[in-house]
Amino acid sequence: MEEFEGSASSKKTKTIYISTVISIALVLLMIGLLGLILVHAKNLSNYVKENIVLNIIVNDGAKEVDVLALKKQIDSNPYVLKTQYVSKELAARNLTKDLGEDFVEFLGYNPLLSSIDVYMKADYANNDSINAFTKQLNKNPLIKEVIYQKSLIDMVNQNIRGIGLIILAFAGILLIIAIALINNTIRLAIYSQRFLIKSMQLVGATKNFIRKPFMTYGILHGFIAGLIAIILLVGILYLAQKQVPEMIILRSWFEFAIVFAGVIGIGILISGLSTYFAVSKFLRLKIYDLYR
Repeated sequence: MEEFEGSASSKKTKTIYISTVISIALVLLMIGLLGLILVHAKNLSNYVKENIVLNIIVNDGAKEVDVLALKKQIDSNPYVLKTQYVSKELAARNLTKDLGEDFVEFLGYNPLLSSIDVYMKADYANNDSINAFTKQLNKNPLIKEVIYQKSLIDMVNQNIRGIGLIILAFAGILLIIAIALINNTIRLAIYSQRFLIKSMQLVGATKNFIRKPFMTYGILHGFIAGLIAIILLVGILYLAQKQVPEMIILRSWFEFAIVFAGVIGIGILISGLSTYFAVSKFLRLKIYDLYR
């Protein structure tokens, strides 16, 4: 009879531990998904900003060697991500392709000027930085003018800023909910062990001695739940990129690794703290309070 009761108790404990790990893993999955959304949103923001083009129009008659030297000088600017030289001939071919007819043959000459397309780094893709950059460029006698869409840059930055604030607010709310869910799950699991905790205390075990195995299991459960969440996240990433191949331009395994490490860290931290406080609560209770 005692063996049967011991076996039933052990099975019940294992069931509680498994359900606890699964519950924590699902909550961590939510946190991980939010982390991946933040990473993709940040990378998409940078991608959009880094594809805003500044067209530097070169004076007619400028030698190509001088223009290429200017391009090299612009490349060395800390604001600049990359540049592309567009010769008169290349500009004419591109426009002919867009128009669908040879305008050079119709006009009898090529009216277009050589230019340098400049792509700014994401941190400097704003009107303040671009204004300072163009002031420097306009001092060069080779440059006729610098063309870019100020309204577009303002709109992009405002939209990105607004969307970023919304995502961060949502992230904060979700994190609070996640902490509450994990804490309640662990409290319920410890609640089922309240008589064991009090029995150990009554036979003379110290509080630290009683806490130690529960803390060990709590940290272990947080770690295992984190690993399960990461496996699910990798599967979701794989399916998402298979369905939307364009997402590969936003992929950053280093940032994904930070998110995965954060998921495990949050799982261990919240599980450990929740276990500590839950066990401490039952250690403080009187025997008759255990039945309430």
